[in-house]
Amino acid sequence: MAVRQHTVRYQRQLQIEPYGVEVIPQEERQKNSWSQLTLWFGCNLTIADFALGFLPVSLGLPLWATLAALLLGNVVGSLLVGALASMGPKYGLPQLVIGRFSFGIKGEYLPAAFNFLSTVGWFAVNNILGTFGLQTLLPGIPFFILSLGLVVIQGVVAILGHHFIHIYERIMSIVLGVLFLVVSVRLVQHSSVFFSYHPHPSNVWPLFAIMAAATFSYVGSWAPYASDYSRYLKNDTPSARIVSFAAIGNFLSSFWLELVGLGVALLAKNSSNSIAALHSVMGSFGDLAVIAIILGGTAADALNLYSNALSALAIDIRLPRSVMTVITCLLGLILSWIGAGSFENNYENFLLLLGYWITPWVGVLLADFWKNQFQTRTVTSLRLSRLLAFIIGILVSIPFMSSSLYEGPIAKALGGTDLTFIVGFLVAFTLTWFLPKES
Repeated sequence: MAVRQHTVRYQRQLQIEPYGVEVIPQEERQKNSWSQLTLWFGCNLTIADFALGFLPVSLGLPLWATLAALLLGNVVGSLLVGALASMGPKYGLPQLVIGRFSFGIKGEYLPAAFNFLSTVGWFAVNNILGTFGLQTLLPGIPFFILSLGLVVIQGVVAILGHHFIHIYERIMSIVLGVLFLVVSVRLVQHSSVFFSYHPHPSNVWPLFAIMAAATFSYVGSWAPYASDYSRYLKNDTPSARIVSFAAIGNFLSSFWLELVGLGVALLAKNSSNSIAALHSVMGSFGDLAVIAIILGGTAADALNLYSNALSALAIDIRLPRSVMTVITCLLGLILSWIGAGSFENNYENFLLLLGYWITPWVGVLLADFWKNQFQTRTVTSLRLSRLLAFIIGILVSIPFMSSSLYEGPIAKALGGTDLTFIVGFLVAFTLTWFLPKES
């Protein structure tokens, strides 16, 4: 009997998920909160995290400040994702649909549109890096053919949906964990490179702020996805378990891969191509390391594609989830072909700009839900005060922005220190907390 139950369950996990953004019925719910750890651990063993480890070397940030920035950004970002993931079982809805309780249906269109754009961007980033990895292994095949192959694989995983993604990430957490462990052992053998790294910037704090912001932006960018992958848990699943498992999975994998990227950057010295640098540094294990990078990209993009389709549905685009996934695959593929030549120059700005809308949105959501003690309210067409708090949070934080695309006057006065994420969150949170309730 038990064998038959397991067989039926696995057959269902290999079928295309029938649900979109509607509430998941109680009979479809599971108890496996441990899946939060394996999902977030697997999806962060990725090329984007690895590439982020090259940033402190290009900034000239000292080792102590680099480690402090990585710790700060990853701890705060991971806890944020965990806090939002705990909402999934309570409501049985995707994260951006949960946002309708605060913003209203039409009010949530703007955050959902932002998330749709950011998920397409992340998909393109990972696809570019993964294709670079394939070119290292298969130099004779054109970029556009290799990138197309990756898109097909990632699209199939996303179309199958929630249950298969959890299976895929569980497998990747083991496979990638072993592969990156081999890379880490290689780096430990050359650990002296860390201690011989002594840059001397004139002002370390603005660089520290940039690194912490970029690190937070990477992990925190999962926040609008968080409940997408916890909504199938039983509604009585303890919130502490979900927060802990999701936060630990995010932190361990992100911090680890960024350290691996840092080590490779230091060993490769002035290499501007992170994939080629890894292949060179790993010697006879170079091909194995690049395979890990490629698989890591598919693990992250499975979530990007799936949540992208849910974002589109949250905007009330009337297309099946699978059709929307195919459309996003084509869009991401085009962006990959366009952006491949200037990836290194745009990655830092993409990471920083990505988080500017997320923290005000999270500020509104957390303030509203904590103030109302997570009680389910009627979803209205528009809660204008919450939408205004979100928009004001973004606008007030503009003078604090610091990137090569734009540097606000306050950031300039602070020597380039970027406080956008903190300011946007605090302003939106405070406004939401003190504004009167809307029915």
